[in-house]
Amino acid sequence: MTENKNSKQFDLEDRTFKFAKETRAFIKQVPRNICNIEDCKQLARSSGSVGANYIEANEALSKKDFLMRVKISRKEVKESRFWLNLIDVQENVSLENERMRLIKESTELMLIFGAIIRKSE
Repeated sequence: MTENKNSKQFDLEDRTFKFAKETRAFIKQVPRNICNIEDCKQLARSSGSVGANYIEANEALSKKDFLMRVKISRKEVKESRFWLNLIDVQENVSLENERMRLIKESTELMLIFGAIIRKSE
């Protein structure tokens, strides 16, 4: 049972890392204008923070610390979804499809973190 739990932790670490990497690849393709530049900076920060805080949660010193870090991960992925929705892709179908895929992934991650929180409280 412990191996399975650790496996799930590392799978989620990998998944959050992949989300941050794919978000950065998306950002590199976004049209540059004053609003998108600022929104993309925020998106880069929040998307990277999701995984960083989840890794911290897995190294937590207490259950309270674990819960706090997972809650931060959920907050950061919700913020990432906000910035993804706000970015202007200027009717580029390919970018819009990628944005929708990232929004879907952020929603799934949010639900996963919510389930972890509920089961841990």
